[in-house]
Amino acid sequence: MTALNDGWFTEVFQDQGTAFSLQVKRKLHEEQTPFQKLEIYETETFGNLMVLDGCVMLTTRDNFLYHEMMTHPALFTHRDPRKVVIVGGGDCGTLKEVLKHPGVEEAWQVEIDERVTRMSEKYFPELCEANSDPRANFFFGDGIQWMRDIEPNSVDLIIIDSTDPVGPAEGLFALDFYRDAMLALREGGIIVQQSESPLLHTDNIIKGIHEDMRKAGFEHVQTLPFPQPVYPTGWWSCTMASKENPVKYFREEDANNRPFVTRYYNAGVHRGALAMPQFMVDALEDEVRPEEG
Repeated sequence: MTALNDGWFTEVFQDQGTAFSLQVKRKLHEEQTPFQKLEIYETETFGNLMVLDGCVMLTTRDNFLYHEMMTHPALFTHRDPRKVVIVGGGDCGTLKEVLKHPGVEEAWQVEIDERVTRMSEKYFPELCEANSDPRANFFFGDGIQWMRDIEPNSVDLIIIDSTDPVGPAEGLFALDFYRDAMLALREGGIIVQQSESPLLHTDNIIKGIHEDMRKAGFEHVQTLPFPQPVYPTGWWSCTMASKENPVKYFREEDANNRPFVTRYYNAGVHRGALAMPQFMVDALEDEVRPEEG
């Protein structure tokens, strides 16, 4: 539920009894796409704001937290990621971060709603700087079917940069999708899923992701919490899983010597994010292996 009163955009989380507000200057855009309602506002202090079906998706000011944590931990955990697939990610921020890695030879953004990308190009151009990179490829359509049809053993890293697990994104949180992703990944392949708020969703969504990823054949699963002020509770997470190799270890020297600029991610942040709070360890104890606890 959302409201726009007295110059404030408010997203109300009715079932949690909380809300988040941003003071806005004006509405920049509104349309009903074939898939969802898309709104963009200019805010007083957070730059531009994108809203899908009433839910805050990103702002200019703090999107780097999410985009950097959805990409760099997995890219530095994989031994040599060359082909990356992003399912969702229509704002192109994840694609931009992926293509900062010079070793990546090919990146695909598979987004169901092309209008999200086109409006991002207009209102969040800084996120779309890599769209013209020759390594960038775009497919606008059903990511679930795309993953089902991809050649087996052809991808190194899959990033599921989706909205909440309702509506168009619901099928991206399903066991069948993880099984298709498992088949698509090469040896040493890694999958990353945005996994909602640790405070609100550990017992249901995050635990379910762990269970389904393991059922799909991913031997090692790890959730990494990180701050995200504009999302419910201001605390978010991604869940990373590997076919064969533990995801507790990453190329720390390469992360320290990364040849590109980040604003949040570094090797120390990566190490810290691997340490889950005790309440998460307790909730996931049936799923956490000894080397991951």
